[in-house]
Amino acid sequence: MDTSVNLASVNVTSGETILRRAGDRGWLIECADRHPAEVATSIRAQPWASALREVVPAARTVLVVAETAAGMGELAAGLRTVLDGPGAHPAGPPPGRRIVIPVRYDGPDLPGVAERLGLTPEEVARRHSAGEHRVGFFGFAPGFAYLDGVPESLRLPRLSSPRPRVAAGVVAIAGNQTVVYPGGTPGGWHQIGVTTTRLWDVTAEPPNRLAVGDRIVFEVVTP
Repeated sequence: MDTSVNLASVNVTSGETILRRAGDRGWLIECADRHPAEVATSIRAQPWASALREVVPAARTVLVVAETAAGMGELAAGLRTVLDGPGAHPAGPPPGRRIVIPVRYDGPDLPGVAERLGLTPEEVARRHSAGEHRVGFFGFAPGFAYLDGVPESLRLPRLSSPRPRVAAGVVAIAGNQTVVYPGGTPGGWHQIGVTTTRLWDVTAEPPNRLAVGDRIVFEVVTP
């Protein structure tokens, strides 16, 4: 291990991005103006990435875990190079696969969402399906993908009381994100539609159809 600094509690600032120690083998990157998915992709592309056990993007952070506790100072230097080097501030995450998901916009919360926003249900569906939504990260439950890209005009806070169980395929929104529920989980998002496309299947290999960085297009289908 690099013994020139005390790595037990060191925080390393790279511009507006901060690296914090996470255990004896990890660094947590607090992203500022960069998309965590893009940061994670850049790290995985480095020649020293083979020494890493995990690179996990989240909503505003990236967790980098090394295979061993040796060389954590050198790892921090490598991460600083990624964060501060040429091309360190692209407009967004790198292009992923383009996946079209058909949606029947007839969810139980759609009328209430439309009323709160001063729109018709049809206009909510049109605006939600007009652009691309990117897979930012996974969390909460297996197959639970957080999709960035809900337009400003459709953003609402989560429900005050979550439902105890939401079926697979339900399409829901909250804030700037959309989720397609994998099934069997509680849910406090506004349910605006449903898809028959199966995105999480434990019998498939891999079970998760989506990956971080994928570009999702929701296609309106007639109920």
